[in-house]
Amino acid sequence: MEKKLVIIPTYNEIENISKIIAAVFALEGAYHVLVIDDGSPVGTAAAVKALQQEYSERLFLIERSGKLGLGTAYVAGFRWALDHAYVYIFEMDADFSLNPADLPRLLEACRDGGADMSVGSRYCDGINVVNWPMGRILMSYCASIYVRTVLGFKIYDSTAGFVCYSRKVLETIDLDAVRMKGYGFQIELKYTAHKLGFRLAEVPVIFVNRKEGTSKMSGSIFGEAFWGVLALRFRKLRPAK
Repeated sequence: MEKKLVIIPTYNEIENISKIIAAVFALEGAYHVLVIDDGSPVGTAAAVKALQQEYSERLFLIERSGKLGLGTAYVAGFRWALDHAYVYIFEMDADFSLNPADLPRLLEACRDGGADMSVGSRYCDGINVVNWPMGRILMSYCASIYVRTVLGFKIYDSTAGFVCYSRKVLETIDLDAVRMKGYGFQIELKYTAHKLGFRLAEVPVIFVNRKEGTSKMSGSIFGEAFWGVLALRFRKLRPAK
C-alpha cells in the first residue's frame, strides 16, 4: 500500500488537534499525520506528544521556535515527506473547517482519476461555505477571481488549503524558490504545478467556519497574496535541479 501523509500546521490549536488526529486515523487506508507546530504557547505540541505514545508509527511532530509562516511550515513538511518515501502528501488545517472524511476523495482524484494534484474546492460547484461572515466569503471568492484573471489560471479555489499532491509534483517543484509565506503560498504552489505541466483537479467540498479556536487570517496575509500574484505573472518558473 502506498504511503500517505497528512501535514497539519498548527499554532494554538489545543482545542482541535487531538480530535482532528483521531478523525484522520479513523479513516480506512492507514493515513499518517505530521504536525508542524510553530511554538504554540498553549500546549498543542504537548498534546501531540501524548498521542504519539499510542500512535508512534503513524503520528509525527516537528516543533519550530515561532510563527514562521504557513508556507514555510508546509515546505518543511514536504521535505520531510519526500525524505520518508511518502507517495501522496496532503495539506489540511486543524480546525475542522474542512472534513477529514473528504481525504479519500482527494486521494481518488490523484490515484484513480489521473490528476497529479487535487484541490478540495469551495467554489468549483457554486459557493459551498457555511457560517462564514459575508465579508470573508466575498474576499475569498473575489481573490480566486483575481487569480484567474491575472494568471489565466482555471482553478476556481486557488487559495484552498485542502490539497493532495502526488510525490512527483513535490519532487519537481523547486521548494527553495517558493517565496510566499502566508495564504499566497497556496496560490503559488498550485500555479507553479500548473506551469510545470502537471494536471490539477478540483474536488467539490463544503467549508464550515471553525467552531473552536481562533482564525489566523490577517490583512497582511491578503496583501502578500495580492502583490505576490502580480509577481508570479512575470516570474519564470523552473523545475528543481
